[in-house]
Amino acid sequence: MKFVDEAVIRVEAGRGGNGCLSFRREKYIPWGGPDGGDGGDGGSVILRADASMNTLVDFRFVKSYTARPGEGGRGANCRGRSAEDLVLDVPVGTTIVDEDTLEVLGDLVAAGDELKVVQGGFHGLGNARFKSSTNRAPRQFTRGSDGEIRNLRLELKVLADVGLLGMPNAGKSTFIRAVSSAKPKVADYPFTTLVPNLGVVRVQQHQSFVIADIPGLVEGAAEGAGLGIRFLKHLTRTRLLLHLVDMAPYDETLPQDAVAIIAKELGRFSPTLANRERWLVLNKLDLIPEDEREARCQEVVDALGWAGPVYKVSAITGANTKSLCQDILQFVEAQAELLATDSEAAERERDIQGAMQSEARERIQALADKRRSERRAAGDTDNDDDEDDDHDVEVVYRP
Repeated sequence: MKFVDEAVIRVEAGRGGNGCLSFRREKYIPWGGPDGGDGGDGGSVILRADASMNTLVDFRFVKSYTARPGEGGRGANCRGRSAEDLVLDVPVGTTIVDEDTLEVLGDLVAAGDELKVVQGGFHGLGNARFKSSTNRAPRQFTRGSDGEIRNLRLELKVLADVGLLGMPNAGKSTFIRAVSSAKPKVADYPFTTLVPNLGVVRVQQHQSFVIADIPGLVEGAAEGAGLGIRFLKHLTRTRLLLHLVDMAPYDETLPQDAVAIIAKELGRFSPTLANRERWLVLNKLDLIPEDEREARCQEVVDALGWAGPVYKVSAITGANTKSLCQDILQFVEAQAELLATDSEAAERERDIQGAMQSEARERIQALADKRRSERRAAGDTDNDDDEDDDHDVEVVYRP
């Protein structure tokens, strides 16, 4: 399915209807008095999270949305009809940012969540509102106010419990194929994965978690090397990072060096994300002689000084992946229960989420500005929107 994770749109609320200046004129009723009615309120613009959507592609083609204005008041004390609000459906996981002030207006993380992004104009008053004992024939009325106008940046970040990190060809796509029904492309060359992939891992009946695979990182990714860091923002919503390590790399790179490179790039992208819970997954053990596996794994752990959880798996054969998934499920469920029962923990998590997304936004924007400046310096002004290219993502659920 076509996947677009960012879009900039303009939204304008409807103007309020004007009040009416009118006097009652009927046969046999002298001095009828003022009877101008009020106008109607203008429509607001509301964004609503829709679970059936998974892309912002529609907002790439239609970038301006305007709510209807309120009707004007009429005589005989008739009030104008208020306009209905304009509701725009967006995918669950969309963050709304004011493009001009960079203020984060809201985060729609559950189906049905709504956010009013611009307020409709208020109605004007008819002259009947101004009558008094000393002003029997008022000619005052007010006009409706203008609706708000905003330029919004919509940022979609996939909702996943677990995110996969690793160098190209670390076996991330093979791993997600082994534990879920997702079928990302697998091949024996780097950068097989070009876009994020999601898979739902069902460990037991009615117990599952969502895992996200993003394109591999290389040294210098924070400066745009390889596929860059654009897709790292999709890991800011995850609760756990799995760092997959190729224990039998084709270029003879030391596994511990590969881990250090990824950790460095992750820290440059978002220090807060780099401090999230991260498990080390030593992969491709089927390519190492059985009598050398334990020593090779211990060598990597000692070289890194790793104190966190370590798992030794073979994604291609499925060895030890089941126990890993069971531990992941326990961790994810424990985290969910903690956030549901501990308000302080939930508040800390919201602060962490906000910090990660802010750091990611700033880093991606800085990289985009740098690329744009380099192109302009080279005389290329035709490709300033390269970062707006569409992408594809596969979301596959296990039956």
